[in-house]
Formats: sequence, C-alpha cells, structure tokens
Amino acid sequence: MQKLSILFLLCLLFSFQKTNAQQPKKPTAVDIYNQIQKLNFLGSVLYIAAHPDDENTRLISYMANHQKARTGYLSLTRGDGGQNLIGTELRELLGVIRTQELIEARKIDGGEQFFSRANDFGYSKIPNETLKVWNKDQVLSDMVYVIRNFQPDVIITRFDHRSPGTTHGHHTSSAMLSQEAFDIAIDKSAYSSQLELVKPWQPKRLLFNTSYWFYGGRDKFEKADKSALVNLPTGVYYPTLGKSNQEIAALSRSRHQSQGFGSTGSRGDDLEYMELIKGNAPKEKNNLFEGIDTSWNRIKGGNAVGTVLQNVEKNFDFRNPSASISELVKAYSMIQKLEDEHWKTVKSKEIKEIIASCAGLYLEAVAENQEATPGSAIKLKLEAINRSDVKIDLTSVKIFPESKEFIQNKTLNRNIDENIELDITIPQNASYTDPYWLKKEGTVGMYRVDEQKNIGVPDIIREIKTEFVISINGVALPYERNVIYKYNDEVKGEVYKPFDIVPDVTTTFSDKVKIFNNNNSKTIGVKIKAGKNNVKGNLRLELPTGWKVTPTEIPFELTRKGSEQTVTFEITPPANASEIDAKAIAIIDGKTFDKEQIIINYEHISNQQVLKTSSAKFIKLDIKTGNEKIAYIMGAGDEVPEYLMQMGYEVSIVKPSDISKEKLQQFDAVIVGIRAYNTIDELEFKQSILFDFVKEGKTMIVQYNTTGKFVTKELAPYPLKISRDRVTEEDAEVRFLQPKHKMLNSPNKITSNDFKGWVQEQGLYYPDEWDKAFTPILSSNDNGESPKNGALLVANYGKGYYIYTGLSFFRELPAGVPGAYRLLANMISMGEKNN
Repeated sequence: MQKLSILFLLCLLFSFQKTNAQQPKKPTAVDIYNQIQKLNFLGSVLYIAAHPDDENTRLISYMANHQKARTGYLSLTRGDGGQNLIGTELRELLGVIRTQELIEARKIDGGEQFFSRANDFGYSKIPNETLKVWNKDQVLSDMVYVIRNFQPDVIITRFDHRSPGTTHGHHTSSAMLSQEAFDIAIDKSAYSSQLELVKPWQPKRLLFNTSYWFYGGRDKFEKADKSALVNLPTGVYYPTLGKSNQEIAALSRSRHQSQGFGSTGSRGDDLEYMELIKGNAPKEKNNLFEGIDTSWNRIKGGNAVGTVLQNVEKNFDFRNPSASISELVKAYSMIQKLEDEHWKTVKSKEIKEIIASCAGLYLEAVAENQEATPGSAIKLKLEAINRSDVKIDLTSVKIFPESKEFIQNKTLNRNIDENIELDITIPQNASYTDPYWLKKEGTVGMYRVDEQKNIGVPDIIREIKTEFVISINGVALPYERNVIYKYNDEVKGEVYKPFDIVPDVTTTFSDKVKIFNNNNSKTIGVKIKAGKNNVKGNLRLELPTGWKVTPTEIPFELTRKGSEQTVTFEITPPANASEIDAKAIAIIDGKTFDKEQIIINYEHISNQQVLKTSSAKFIKLDIKTGNEKIAYIMGAGDEVPEYLMQMGYEVSIVKPSDISKEKLQQFDAVIVGIRAYNTIDELEFKQSILFDFVKEGKTMIVQYNTTGKFVTKELAPYPLKISRDRVTEEDAEVRFLQPKHKMLNSPNKITSNDFKGWVQEQGLYYPDEWDKAFTPILSSNDNGESPKNGALLVANYGKGYYIYTGLSFFRELPAGVPGAYRLLANMISMGEKNN
C-alpha cells in the first residue's frame, strides 16, 4: 500500500505539467516502473487502418498501458486528402501535419507509428476505385514489410473487409489488404527482396475491431449476440497514472487538431469487441494473447534474463530508481548474447533508456544554429549529466553520418554537469532535411520511397546524430541522440526545434497562382532567402516558349544567413489561353538551387521543414470579371481570398464579430469559407444580417459544410438539408440542368471544358433536399451512382441571390483550374449590380 501511495503522489505531482511537443521526455519514477513492466512482456499487437484518426486510441492505450504489449498502429496513408481545421495547408503539407499529430498521439497512448507509401488521394466510395489509384502491390508489400519487421502476435483491423461500399473505399481496402498480408508475410517467395532486412513472420491471429457503427446503431449493437466475440474491458483505471484508459485515449485523440478531434475523456466500464477473422481463436474471450507465451521464456536463453528482470520489477524502489541499475546493466549484457535478433534489438533499446532514466542520465547535443548548409562548419554543445550515485563514465562521442569519434574517458560525477564543445563540418553530400517520402515525385496514389529500410518509418529521417557511449560496471551502452536546436523565449521559456540541413538559397514566389486575363504584362515577385553567409548569384525564371520574362535574370547578394531579398520580373503572357508551371532557379558558382522552403509551425507538433520545387502556376485565362467588392468570412481555413484577389476582385476578410448592416453596405458579395457553419459559433447570431444583405440585391455564396454540428438551423433563407453526397471522380461528366441560366452564361460562357482538369474531387457534402425556391444548376455522379444535383444551388431572395455550393473551389483555385475561376466569376456576378 505504501508503494502505491508514493506512486499516486508522484503521478499527481507531474500530471499537470505541460510540455512542448518538441521537448525531450523526462520520465518520472512511475514512468520508469511502467517501462520495466513492459520490458518483461514479450508480446506485440499491430492495429491497421487507412488514415490518421481511424485508430482506436482506447484499444491502443489499453494494449500498451494495461496489457504492457508492444503496440503499433499502421496507417496506410498520412491523411493527405482531408481538410485542415487549423491552417491552409492541404495535400502533402497536410499529410506532414497529420504525420506529426499521429506521432504525438502515440507518445501519449504508448503505441508506435507506421505508414505505407499509399497517398490519401481523397474520398473513394468502393475499394475497387481505391485500388485502381493506389498501387495495390506496393501497398501490400509495405504492409508485409511492416509485419515482418514489427513481428506482431496479433493483428487488429479497424474496418470490415466484407462490407465494400458502406464506408470509405480506403477503409475497406485496408481491411482487405490486411487479410492478404496476414497470409503471405510468412511466405519466403512473397516480396523476397525484403528478406535481406527482415525474416518471414506469421502472426497468430487476425481480428476485426467491430462496434455499434457496423451494426447500424447502438440499440442494434446492444441487442446483438456478442458471445462469440473477443471482448476487452478497456475502461480500466490506472491508479499509478491517476487517469482512466479512456482519459488517456482522449488525450491521444485530441492530438488530431487539424481534424478538430478534440475529445473529452470518460470514466467507467467500457468494452471493446473483436471478431476473429483468421488464426486460432483464443479460448479466453478477454485475452488476445491466450496461447502465446509473452514471457522471456519465448526466446532461447531468455529465461535467465527474465529471472533478473522480474526481480528488478519486484524490488523497484520508487524513492531511488538508481538502485536497479546494476541488475539492469547485467540484464542488458545478457540480452546482447541472445540469438533472437528481433527481441534482442527491441529489448536492448528499451532497457538502455530505462537505465538512463534510473540514473537521471541526461544526454543532449545542441547546435548553435537551427539551420546549416552542406559543407558548413558548426559548433555543437554537448551535455551529459549523471544524477545518481552509480559510477558512470562517458567514454566517447561519435558524430554521424561520418562516424567521427571524439574520445572522452570522463567520469560523470553525481549531479555535475559535463559540457563539451565540438566543432564539426556538415558533409558536402549531406541530404537536405525533408520528409523522405516527398523527396522524389510519386503518383496520384503513391509516394515514392526507393529504400526498403525506410518503408514504414513515420518521421523525417535526420542524418546529423550523436552517439554517446556510456560505461557502467565495464559494460558499454551506446545512446543515440539527434542533434537539436534550442533557445530561451522570454514568454515560453525553453524552446526546442529540430536541426535542419538547408540549401544555400531557397526561393519563393509571392503568388502561387498568377492570373492573366488579358495580354498585359504583370509583375511577379520572388523572395530569395540565404541559407548561409555571403551568398551571391543570379536568379532566373524558367518559362515555356510563348511566355516572356524581363529581365532574363537578376543578380542578388545576401551577406547574412537567414536574410531575404525580393526581386521582381515582368511576365508577358501569350495571345492564346495557356497554363504553365514557372520555376525559379538560383545559380551560385555554376550550381543551381530550385527549392522553396516551407516551415510548418504549430504548438502541438514538432516544427517541420518541407522543401518543394520553387514554382508558380501562370494562367492566361479567357475570363471576364466584374469590379465587385467582396467580403470573405473565413471558416475552417482556406486560401480562396488570395485567388479572388488574383482574379482582380477587391477582397476584405470580415470577422464574424464585425458583421453588421453598416459594415456590409460597402460590399457587393459575401462569400462564406468552408465549414464556417460547423466551426464559427458567432454566425448563429449574424444570419439575419447576412440574409438582409441578400434581400437588398447582393449575392451571398456559401461553400460546403459537413453533416456534423451546425451552429445554426438556418443555414439558408429557405430549407436546405446537407447530406454526405459527393462526387469523388474529378473527371465525372457534368450535366447542365439549366443551360440558359445566367450563372452558366454571364459574364463567361461555361461549357463542359470548364470541368476538365479538376483535382481530387468535384465536390463534397452536397445538399440532397432543398426548397422549391432553389434552382439546381449542375448534375453529376460517380460511376454507377444516381445523379447528384446539389452541387450548385441558387435562389432569389428579395432582390438578391443566395448560392450554396459543395464544389471544391478550395482545392481547384490553388491548383489553378481555369474552369473553377470562370464559374466562380459568374457566381459573384449574379447580384443586382449586374442585372
């Protein structure tokens, strides 16, 4: 009882501390004890689904924290195809955000994260459609590799492989492919090239994590016969942590901030149900590992290791964790002699970190700057401190990737900080810091990753590392640490950032899309940023024949690292309609640099650098626009206002709190951003003002909202019901229901050509019921489905027009789709001003 009381008090002491996502973890005695318990459990479970947010965090947390199993989540995609509730990043940049959100989620629930190369290309309705876009063989290969590498005893799928068409095609595909991967991971002839790195592996059982959702509702699920299902009591309370399993799961799920999945923790009994799909059924319905030896006895020579570590767990002293170090080091030496390479690797990594935690051993390598270029010299400040009475020596430090060794042979005396300064040179051939899956161009459905060993790796692979070699009782223990950067902020205190390798210069176009609606030239700005001191060269734009740029190149000179200079070019379009990608190329001493640096910076995830080809889309567009003044009300976040300004409109961002009759009088149209009525509570009290604005002869355009919570029941001045209808095939035929309607004819004549080249999807969350006051303009549908007529609805209201659209303008405008610009111009021109 005394031990548990101390545990609980320790937990309370640390449970309310908030740490930055990028700060190193500093384990408490409670954390250490839980790690020792996990050290004594040799069983693993792999959860498989399609996207970030698909994972069941209650089950992952239960397996990792209650069962003490090594628990992984394989998300086939990085969530690139979704929407972003915290910023304007979409596609691969959104995938980078959601990758980090999953990594942070796993830090909370105790799981490990993996991915395949599959690209979340957007919503698909059936697995056949999904697997036409994904390279099925590559995705299956990746799944097999993760299984062989992770060696799960149990695989659990989130979705049912037998229900195509009832959920996202990616969902069902993840379950279907799991069936195949389960069977062939043991087959030496399947993806045999992997066997240079991993061994064939056969999981013991595959289960489907069912729930009320698959039964059509909670009532039906309650009444269903579940006697044959495996059930786990996931509503456990952890007195050593002061939290229920559901509370931990909620904290984990709340990391999905880009999806608005903040979750409130619950308490009390809870059950998770699983249906056996393949393998041997457990006789005990609440034991996933029934019949599987999860002790150290499962591996040859493991019995002796288990005996030592069981005593460590039994005799652990919460007041003095360092008392366990001698026996832990002994066990570490024994583990190095094991023949089983898999568990030897896994448990060596675990036990080393436990030893460091018990000693209060803090090891860190900090660069003097956050960025450096290949070939540059940098200073590193290394810190090593032993906060225990155990004798610990720092024998050497290695710097990677060159494996340069610095001999130390220093004793780390109790609580005496050892600081070491090293001068190193970044290798000339060092790779720029960038998500490895984005370094080479992939396809719509797949990212390109050529190195097998990188498959499944969740995070950016960082080359610049240190290895501290520590000696305890004559046993050498190597500790790898990434080089980082940190500084003190007067408000936030200690701030950590990753250390990045950057090009000598990066360039960024001021406008990602530039619209030319006549033959006049336009000025284009390009910002040049120095990655090091004293950068001098020339910048030129690469354009296809027919487009003219003046001057052909511009010299630049930047004396300080991080400094910026903006230069301008005059661009003259061709006489005919044209759509091109312009590239910015900097030339320094004969070497070309063509990358744009994008920094993704949110508090809840680690800072991320993405390097993309520095380019912009130039469009000579046959488009007519008016001189309307537009008020834009931001919703969940999009870049539509920027592209409206490119079209020549005068656009003002209007805060919901500022909406008033007087404020709106100066505008001809109001456009409401995506998901505004799902996310902006204040709009509930502004609808009457907006509707009056329409009555007076103005235009109101509302972009898509989801079927979730609405902040108001009066989305439109007439009854309108949003559904889950969507057209995911971007090239689906579009039919004109009202070909003579003004919206299709003025000021631009809209034809079927205007729906060519759309990206990812035509639209989403179309209304399926509406008042007779609305006129549907367009009809389209995915292959084999009934027509969807709710993509674009317009209604007279008073003297003006209310327009609701589920068309994905928020995707098409940044992608530079000409027809989207032309149609949007017609929608804006509907008001009394143009009648």
